[in-house]
Amino acid sequence: MAGRSEHELSGVTLLGSQETVYKYQYDPSILEAFVNKHPENDYFVKFNCPEFTSICPKTGQPDFATIYISYVPDKLLVESKSLKLYLMSFRNHGDFHEDCVNIIMKDLIRLLDPKYIEVWGKFTPRGGISIDPYCNYGKPGTKWEQVAEKRLFYHDMYPEKVDNR
Repeated sequence: MAGRSEHELSGVTLLGSQETVYKYQYDPSILEAFVNKHPENDYFVKFNCPEFTSICPKTGQPDFATIYISYVPDKLLVESKSLKLYLMSFRNHGDFHEDCVNIIMKDLIRLLDPKYIEVWGKFTPRGGISIDPYCNYGKPGTKWEQVAEKRLFYHDMYPEKVDNR
């Protein structure tokens, strides 16, 4: 972590720790952030989690998805190990697909106060139907508020060919 001051990393406790503790119940307190050294720049950070699992609240059966998280940071960045552990905490969480992506987005907004964020879940089919909920947010009163509206309107105009799930 050369180049980072102790102050910039003061909220990061999981990265580099000898023992990783995995939680299997939803827990947003796992999320950690660190200081963005380039808040004057607008840039995207994207995470892909191809092994996301949660539980159907009605049947108790597992749901599987790839979760895509893209955001434009402001003052803070999410620490990736904490994000991985946080997403794993959904493993036994019972919620519908749409709820999961909105919960993830809202938890990251609370943690980071980003300029912009979007979360897209690509869930594998159950009963012959796949569900791909998308949500986003742009900081009110900024250009990112309009970006969020436009991306929401046009986010899936050219959906991919789905033949592998």
